[in-house]
Amino acid sequence: MNIRTILLSLLSAAVGGWVVLQFQPAHSVAVPDAPPMPVMEALHPAPAESVPVASPRPAPAALPAEGFNAAADAALDAVVHIRTAQTMATNGGWGQFFGMPGSAQIQRGSGSGVILSEAGLIVTNHHVIDGAGAIEVGLNDNRSFEAELVGSDPATDIAVLRIEANGLTALPWGNSDDVRIGDWVLAVGNPFDLTSTVTAGIVSAKARDIQLLRPDYARDVFPVESFIQTDAAVNPGNSGGALVDTRGQLVGINTAIASRTGSYAGYSFAVPANLAAKVARDLIEFGQVQRAFLGVTIRPVNEAMAEEAGLPGVEGVMVTGLTEDGGAAEAGLREGDVILSVDGDDTPTLPLLLERVNRHRPGERTDIEVWRNGRSQGFTVELKDRFGRTELNAAEESRRETLYGAILENDADKEGVLVVESGTGALGRTGVPPGTLIQTVDGAPIASTADLMAAIEQAQEAGRKAVLIEGLTPDGRPAWFGMGVR
Repeated sequence: MNIRTILLSLLSAAVGGWVVLQFQPAHSVAVPDAPPMPVMEALHPAPAESVPVASPRPAPAALPAEGFNAAADAALDAVVHIRTAQTMATNGGWGQFFGMPGSAQIQRGSGSGVILSEAGLIVTNHHVIDGAGAIEVGLNDNRSFEAELVGSDPATDIAVLRIEANGLTALPWGNSDDVRIGDWVLAVGNPFDLTSTVTAGIVSAKARDIQLLRPDYARDVFPVESFIQTDAAVNPGNSGGALVDTRGQLVGINTAIASRTGSYAGYSFAVPANLAAKVARDLIEFGQVQRAFLGVTIRPVNEAMAEEAGLPGVEGVMVTGLTEDGGAAEAGLREGDVILSVDGDDTPTLPLLLERVNRHRPGERTDIEVWRNGRSQGFTVELKDRFGRTELNAAEESRRETLYGAILENDADKEGVLVVESGTGALGRTGVPPGTLIQTVDGAPIASTADLMAAIEQAQEAGRKAVLIEGLTPDGRPAWFGMGVR
């Protein structure tokens, strides 16, 4: 009886291990003096049926006559190694004020990035630098530079950095719309801290929605997933690296892998270059993304919906609701319309529709083709932001800074520093919610991020392990937070 129980337990464990499949960022993280972490925690477990466990590898397209040498040479000098660090307090907060022993560890991460201009602009993934207190960029010529965060967008997992350097090699943007299933591509990055690594594969699918990114509607985070899927080997450390075509053009930003173990298992995913380029331009110009909306609620068309609407095929996205005073309603769209294309590009799936719309800014016009009453009709929609405005948001670069893993904003109208995003760094771990107004540190008034830095540096110089932050929560209530500083 005991032997049977043991055998059943072993069989159950084996079966359970076989069916587990996770999507996770291809980003490595390690903590010194702690057991090695082979993978970063997955953002979302994926249903076992969402990606085939064992599907045959597609037959590869013909190799380019010149091989991959030219494309690899073009990409290697333009792909950088990104190293991040943030302080992790193991016993922070109020305990340190009462003499309880406190300690801190430096958590280090590793990823990749792509040089966009000789001026030192670099694109990478949001999750690579999220919460980082310090960011270092290593070039292929072995030079290293401290990087400044220009802006970051969790909705598309894209971020932009800047370094003060010369003699940089930029990688030109390609047109990700021209990428076809079966095309050869190269993944260039720094997996497992192995710098300047190139792998090859083919595009195995497009417009994949793998539910990797988390929505946060209160903070304007509306995930946009329309990934290019490839079978080029990508591993932790490749996040933010380049997906290039055989001409050496950037067609995607490598972002995630599908894996049971945390290492490459046959599928990797990249943000399409056309979407990444628009987000990067917004971050460079405005410090934030200028996100456009059609002003509709939608759902993918299924077979029953297609039959009822008289569609020639099971494709398209049905309008199930309209925002009052939204661009779609003003243009004449109705509930029950099936959106077939945007700007002349077919949008047979929801991910493709979201990607096409998110390439625009509020105030721009786009041509929408819909299916209504048994035929297609065209409309021109003026896109708006989520609040129904067509004006672009002003640049925030001079008012916002990333400190202690959080995005903070100076505001002359407020007596304090506003926490825009708490992050996962030292400040976020205190439990400070977004929207908190920091007013004092250890009793000293805080009117700017410079005041905040000065107060914390003063505490560090005095040998203190923590500071007391006082402020107002988003609902206007006084609150106190203990933040570890060593």
